[in-house]
Amino acid sequence: MTPPATGYGRPFHRRWRIAVAACALVLAAAASAQTVTVVAAGDIACEAGQAPRPRACQQDATAALVERIAPDAVLAIGDLQYPDGTLQQFQEGYAKNWGRFKAITYPVPGNHAYYSGGDGYYAYWGARAGEPGKGYYSFDLGAWHILALNSNCPAVGGCGADSPEVRWIAADLKAHPSLCALAFFHHPRFSSGPHGNDERMAPLWTALQAGGVDVVLNGHDHDYERFALQDANGRLDPSHGIREFVVGTGGAPQYVVLWRRAHSQALEVGTFGVLELTLRPDAYAWAFRPIPGGTFHDSGSTPCHAPPTP
Repeated sequence: MTPPATGYGRPFHRRWRIAVAACALVLAAAASAQTVTVVAAGDIACEAGQAPRPRACQQDATAALVERIAPDAVLAIGDLQYPDGTLQQFQEGYAKNWGRFKAITYPVPGNHAYYSGGDGYYAYWGARAGEPGKGYYSFDLGAWHILALNSNCPAVGGCGADSPEVRWIAADLKAHPSLCALAFFHHPRFSSGPHGNDERMAPLWTALQAGGVDVVLNGHDHDYERFALQDANGRLDPSHGIREFVVGTGGAPQYVVLWRRAHSQALEVGTFGVLELTLRPDAYAWAFRPIPGGTFHDSGSTPCHAPPTP
């Protein structure tokens, strides 16, 4: 901003500088008000009463970590309660640790939720799980639009390009235009873990990328992994690609990884923890937070991008 022409005197210029400074403070406060802190993880609670080998299950430690971070929201990325996700298991297990964050948690179902037909998952979460039989929904956090998806394809009428959920994704992103958007679901499109790349997720990824989504969060493989910006076919796309994080580190026993997929930028097995995301109006920053005793860290930031031109 250029000050007015001369002739007004020093008092005016002083008032002008004060006004500019006040305006800058207001704009900074508005941006800060739209910045939110989110914690994310999946594959969380072992069955209550289970006596695993030492350090095999760490849901209590990861819950304590979330409490110390004190996020604005928790994204629970599926397989939240083992082994079958019954209501009794949720009440005796998950509710005693991560359940303390239920009021700020946005869940999605993993495959273990459907080992008992999904009834326990929907009964425990109620309206927070979205419509029963679908389990996908969307919401806003700060300046970000968030899509919570159900990657259990048989339970939602398939995951093909013309499936109900993929059509819903396209319509939802069109109805909620936003510079910054994130999606989370259980099964990863790309993963170096034993479950590997899930081809069924390609249509979801294509719809998400077409709508300008910046970040995808997954679980299923019990490890932590961060990928470069990619399209649905695993090709690097620094302009409009999506960055995927696999965060299967919420507490359940971790897996062994034998090889590393293309474009994997960070990979850790054996460290429990959560992903902390700082969602700003035009960018995001990430930091993997390990439980006490863990030494692995991963952090960085990336600006948001607009949807690709049709």
